[in-house]
Amino acid sequence: MNRRADGRREDEAAFDWFFRAEYPAVLKTAYLVTHDREAARDVTQEAFIQLLRHWRKVSRYERPDAWVRRVAIRIAVRHSRKLRLQRSLEVEPVAPAYVPADPDLMRELKGLPAMQRAAIVLFYFEDRPVSEIAEILDCAPSTAKVHLHRGRKNLAERLGEVSVDVV
Repeated sequence: MNRRADGRREDEAAFDWFFRAEYPAVLKTAYLVTHDREAARDVTQEAFIQLLRHWRKVSRYERPDAWVRRVAIRIAVRHSRKLRLQRSLEVEPVAPAYVPADPDLMRELKGLPAMQRAAIVLFYFEDRPVSEIAEILDCAPSTAKVHLHRGRKNLAERLGEVSVDVV
C-alpha cells in the first residue's frame, strides 16, 4: 500500500469520526433555525456534503466544527427565507383556466424533456410567439425553435401521429 492511499484512509477515518461526533449537534442547530425536522436533515446533510468536499482544508482549521455549523446555518437561513417567501406568495387554489380534455396528450406531454415541454406549453397552451418563448426560456430564438420542433416530433411519436412541423 502506498503512502497516498494511507493518507486517504486517514482522511476518511478522520471525517467519519468527525461526522459521527458532530452530526447530532449540527442537526439540532439546523432544526432550531428551520423548525422543520425534514428540512433540518436536508440542511445538515448538505452541510456535511460541503464539508466532505473541503475536508482536506477544513480539517486543518482550529475549529472545523464551527465551519460546518456556519455552513449549516447559512443553508438553513436560506431555506427559511425561501419558505417564508413561498408562504407569502401562496394564494387560494383556483381551478385551472384550461384543463385539456385529452388525458393521453397530458400524459405524453409529461414525458417530454423539460425544455421541450415548456416550449410546447408556451406555444400551444399560452399562445406565445417564438420570440417570447426564447425570452422566457432564456435562450436564443433558434434554440426555442429547436425545443419546439423536437417537442412536437417527440409528442407526435408518443401519440402515434405523423408530425407536420412548421414554425
